[in-house]
Amino acid sequence: MALENKLNITDSATLAREEERISKMRAIELFETNFLSTLKAGTFEALSKIHAFLFSDIYDFAGQIRTVNIAKGNFRFAPLMYLNAALNNIENMPQNTFDQIVEKYVEMNVAHPFREGNGRATRIWFDHILRAELGMVIDWSLVDKEDYLLAMERSPIKDIEIKHLLKGALTDKINDRQVFMKGIDHSYYYEGYTTFKAEDLK
Repeated sequence: MALENKLNITDSATLAREEERISKMRAIELFETNFLSTLKAGTFEALSKIHAFLFSDIYDFAGQIRTVNIAKGNFRFAPLMYLNAALNNIENMPQNTFDQIVEKYVEMNVAHPFREGNGRATRIWFDHILRAELGMVIDWSLVDKEDYLLAMERSPIKDIEIKHLLKGALTDKINDRQVFMKGIDHSYYYEGYTTFKAEDLK
């Protein structure tokens, strides 16, 4: 079953295609209007506004913290009872160096604050921090999809792999739309969230 959506689509595959199409159109608008320059890099408010910008035409929950526990495969993201505290801690993490920014990105991925669309919104948020602090972004076309997904899966335990992978893709092309758009490429995220109840954590 598809997530409840404003498009009244009930087929999950159809919804995924429309979600990708619409969110990419919105991402182009996000880039061309220079909306990101109005946001404070590294804050949850910035991430929330990015998510709302991308997905407000599709979901009522765009930009809003999720109200269910979610998992992908065997990995469970931050439980609801700890989510707000986790987001506060992440916001206060330092972001002065490349390593610090990646560590902040890894923690936000573990938090996964939204019901859907976390990967795309968080990669834009991550690049926004890199741009603000270092004058660099990631050229995602240089990041192998499988290597990235595996490194992100392992990153909560050991982040050296994802740091190495992303450092090799740094570029100073911060005003290149093609580089920007690679960050929300459909191929960089998995479908298939599952939800679970709080008692399942016991």
